[in-house]
Amino acid sequence: MRDVAVVGVGMQEWGELWGKSTRDIFVESALLAMDDAGVDQLGAMYVGSMSPGIFAAQEHLESVMADYLGQLPIPATRVESACASGGLAFRLAYVNVASGMHDVVLAGGIEKMTDVSGGEATHALSTAADMKWEGVSGVTFPGLYAMLAVAHMERYGTTREQLAMVSVKNHENGYSNSRAQFRMKITVDQVLDSVKVADPLNILDCSPITDGAAAAVLMPLEMAKKLGKPIIQVIGTGHATDTIALHDRADLTTLRAVTEAAKQAYAMAGKQPADIDLVEVHDCFTIAEIIVSESLGFFEPGKGGPAVEAGETARTGRIPINPSGGLKSKGHPVGATGVAQIVELVEQLRGQAGERQVKDARVGMAQNMGGSGGSSVVHILEVK
Repeated sequence: MRDVAVVGVGMQEWGELWGKSTRDIFVESALLAMDDAGVDQLGAMYVGSMSPGIFAAQEHLESVMADYLGQLPIPATRVESACASGGLAFRLAYVNVASGMHDVVLAGGIEKMTDVSGGEATHALSTAADMKWEGVSGVTFPGLYAMLAVAHMERYGTTREQLAMVSVKNHENGYSNSRAQFRMKITVDQVLDSVKVADPLNILDCSPITDGAAAAVLMPLEMAKKLGKPIIQVIGTGHATDTIALHDRADLTTLRAVTEAAKQAYAMAGKQPADIDLVEVHDCFTIAEIIVSESLGFFEPGKGGPAVEAGETARTGRIPINPSGGLKSKGHPVGATGVAQIVELVEQLRGQAGERQVKDARVGMAQNMGGSGGSSVVHILEVK
């Protein structure tokens, strides 16, 4: 297996992009990544997208995007793993390059979610739950994560205020991210006073519906060394799954797929939690960031909430979590989120993150998951 580096990243502003099509949004980010890498021809391409058939009435997305990007007839693959589609697309691009199959591979993610009604968007997202057991009862993801929150609060004493502090922190970070959908600072009181969605979660505990794309270009490390730019190597990757239905899980206060994927990534990288300088995690809801931070090994079970309250996860804290603003502030176009996490890591490790730059960042982690943790992908990157 060859060593692999990320040599180009691209991402445009996220939000409600009414004037652009799914094709436009993807190609803009892909071209930015290719320009950053200094390449104009790809060997292969992976496109992460969860539900383009529902959101944009377009399946067979890989051929559409290869065509509009001017890359025909390269092999292109559409990747689906619910909200982990982008992270899995990146992993498959890594495997392609590491195996020697192709030298220059693009991993992209795309979702245009605002061209359908709120009800249609909710339906599309709910298909990532267990439709036989959960969907038939009308439960949607705010309800599922509310169950996780209640379980965590009852077992460990995690407080409603600690959940709110996750949102406040991530909006503080996102305020400095020019591509974030919601660049606004908020307070704990504003989170607590916002509209109730699924007790104990309010609207400001939830990630938004978003249009957006992101892309990254990978190539063998030896080729990357000739480009004369900082070398960002993929040193670890992991992928795991769990039951989709919450009632089949032994413990609702942890996320087994996250822990298993992290174990793989740590072992491959030869790292442990103390070696990570920053991490982008899948904070689709505020409770998700707390549970993920524990499942990744940064905090003991039940200590994730107090860690947020103590400022340990702030940009200047012991382990900065979501300096990009996370899904909460940056936005969550579900197929693109996992690749956008890679964009943030690369910019941080290059020292190009501007006001949200984490000091002395050398090793970064990205954790992306599907649904309520039915799948998870973890990557570790290091600047060489």
